[in-house]
Amino acid sequence: MNARDDAALNRPSHAPALWRDLRRFTDARVGLGRAGTAVPTAAHLDFQEAHARARDAVWSALDVPALAAAIGLPVTLVHSSAPDRRTYLLRPDLGRRLADGVTLPHAPGSVALVVADGLCAIGVQRHAPAVLQRLLPMLPLPAGPVVIAEQARVALGDDIAERIGAAAVVVMIGERPGLSTTDSLGLYITWAPRRGRTDAERNCISNVRPGGMGYDDAAAKAAWLLRAAQGLGATGVALKDEMPATALPAP
Repeated sequence: MNARDDAALNRPSHAPALWRDLRRFTDARVGLGRAGTAVPTAAHLDFQEAHARARDAVWSALDVPALAAAIGLPVTLVHSSAPDRRTYLLRPDLGRRLADGVTLPHAPGSVALVVADGLCAIGVQRHAPAVLQRLLPMLPLPAGPVVIAEQARVALGDDIAERIGAAAVVVMIGERPGLSTTDSLGLYITWAPRRGRTDAERNCISNVRPGGMGYDDAAAKAAWLLRAAQGLGATGVALKDEMPATALPAP
């Protein structure tokens, strides 16, 4: 980049067309410019605000009554072994197993559906009901109980599904917030779930939100992966996502 480009980049209202065009396709911080050896003040303040929002999102909590009402189906409420948010963040292992005394309905051969707060309850609150409503009619197996789990890690779904007797589990969980989004939902699909399963034994659909993967596409991919897992008898590294691709939407 030459001196003329540098000067143009330092004037946000006269940013080069290359950067303006690139910003149409990404929320990433590109072409911020610079002021001496640092970024401009506006960009620095924007970064600090985004970082604060991400920290707040990690500490967000589910509004369980509102979430259950938005789902519109009977739900079972459970809690992990982490008694509070601070313990959950400091002890990931406790978020992977159910609290003592939890009872769950038995539904052998079903798909257990777990809606969990994870690291970003905001994303779950906003997006999980819409994805669930689209996914239910597409399931290749009977739908099991819908379980809302608090202080949950992904692996908590294995513990839940094993007790239900489910053939598979779909965990809809809040993803770790970043500097460009604080409301991202992830879907984790595991065949023959049981305690002790590893992340290599599940498939993940990430960045589900209006600014990422849309609800319809996420539900369709989850249903495709479940059908493929049923035929293969496995998920994770054994199951390759070969679902036919669709055209990308225009920016």
